[in-house]
Amino acid sequence: MSSKQNRIDRRAFLGRGTAAASILMSSGLGLTKSLMAAKAEGGSGGPVADTTSGKIRGLIIDKVYAFKGVPYGATTAGAGRFMPPVKPRAWTEVRETVAFGPRSPQQSGVLEIPEVGATSGQGPMGEDCLVLNVWSNGLKGGHKRPVMLWLHGGGYSSGSGDYSIYDGANMARKRDVVVVTINHRLNVFGYLYLADIGGEKYADASNAGHRDIVLALEWVRDNIANFGGDPANVTIFGQSGGGGKVATLMAMPSAKGLFHRAICQSGAAIKGVSRADATRAAETLLAKLNLKPNQIDQLQNMPMDELTKVITSSGVGFRLGPVVDGKTLPHDPFDPGAPEESANVPLLIGSVEEEVNFFPTTQLDPIDDADLHKRVKQATRVDDATVDHLIALYKKDRPNKSNVEIFQIISTDTGFSASVRTEADRKAAQGKAPVYKYYFTWQSPVREGKLRCFHTLDIPFVLENVDNGKSMTGTGQDRYALSDKMSGAWASFARTGVPSAKGLPKWVPFTADQRATMILDNECKLVNDPYKEERLAIAELRPAGRGRG
Repeated sequence: MSSKQNRIDRRAFLGRGTAAASILMSSGLGLTKSLMAAKAEGGSGGPVADTTSGKIRGLIIDKVYAFKGVPYGATTAGAGRFMPPVKPRAWTEVRETVAFGPRSPQQSGVLEIPEVGATSGQGPMGEDCLVLNVWSNGLKGGHKRPVMLWLHGGGYSSGSGDYSIYDGANMARKRDVVVVTINHRLNVFGYLYLADIGGEKYADASNAGHRDIVLALEWVRDNIANFGGDPANVTIFGQSGGGGKVATLMAMPSAKGLFHRAICQSGAAIKGVSRADATRAAETLLAKLNLKPNQIDQLQNMPMDELTKVITSSGVGFRLGPVVDGKTLPHDPFDPGAPEESANVPLLIGSVEEEVNFFPTTQLDPIDDADLHKRVKQATRVDDATVDHLIALYKKDRPNKSNVEIFQIISTDTGFSASVRTEADRKAAQGKAPVYKYYFTWQSPVREGKLRCFHTLDIPFVLENVDNGKSMTGTGQDRYALSDKMSGAWASFARTGVPSAKGLPKWVPFTADQRATMILDNECKLVNDPYKEERLAIAELRPAGRGRG
């Protein structure tokens, strides 16, 4: 979607009625009050913590210690572009860390609906983007708390850790965990593969974005005790592309031992990008710029804005993501099986019912039977008889769903859900650590209820941010009870390796024979192999791909 289209979508959202406008206004006022309170409690006398690079001063936000824009790596500009990250230079004065740091260069809001875009921090971009944010109930000297490091969505091309629905203050306060969010390099800045065409100088130019994340985990290992956290109990969790990042880290030798539990929300990484495909992507970019492989230095020295403009222009389109380079990522993350590097790491994984409604081009209005058949055929690429069988099966299992909902769920199941299922199956088959599976089905009332249970909707429930995410969740009272259960279960998993919370049924591990799945809605229930016939029918269509995120 073009930036012009995105601006139109945002204007359309803001013009959808007084209810939407009042939600955004109240959210903005709430954030303003929070910032004012933070300044009043912090200011020049805010809390100071030690890091391996120097002392930092943060804020106190409603009794929670917050440190924002903390450098965990040096700037990646100039000679650092495309290269592995390095630790930041030490400083001697107390460094102010009271505001979010730069986002990785990117084209913003390309795929997200405006209801989600309204929660984006939209901060400045820059190549000095290796920064993280920490929220904690206490600093050094108190008891050790579980650490939960959040990896943002946006695939491998966009996003940042400063969305209001990612804010860690509420979860830190209520669940007594240390929450960390990070920024890392994205798109060509983080995933341009030059190792096979750049000669000796660029022999290590591979998977920079994921190596950034590993460096952030090393920062947590070395520093988090000074923020009240336990470096021996770290959970990595993320949604969409963040879930794919979690799955990829599970297969990286350099990340082994830096985290102890993993959570993938609506994201998977079955396969990585091959070296051949990654090299073709690099050659495509060079050709677009009329450069040859021996002129990569010019690409490294190109102004950031110019390079960002080139990679987002029409016609470039190439595949970027973690590369199976044989070194940093020695094999596909979850193919043919779950990675041995993280065999003993428990996994919590799941998806939401209508993931595809996150995308601005998804059909939301009613459709007739002929249109349903046409759309399902396009989504599944199978013959008419198989399409008819699939539709009949979904209508039987979901008698209260409309035609457009049936299309949305089938489209979701052939993409996001199929990859999540594959990842859960292979981790369970490995048999060395428990797997817990969920299915989120809560229906959002926003946009007259047409968005239903869209991709990203689970995030504000998990992170105790349903009020920060009113543009996504609406303002109903039912949000709070479900958020309490989900946030409690996620924090319990981080603390003990078992997701449990008051009001939830006992959550038993997912296995190949029972396939226990927690349905998360206003009424939560544990179901063995929900929608089994649908699952089997989708599995027969085609093998799982790289994974969605």
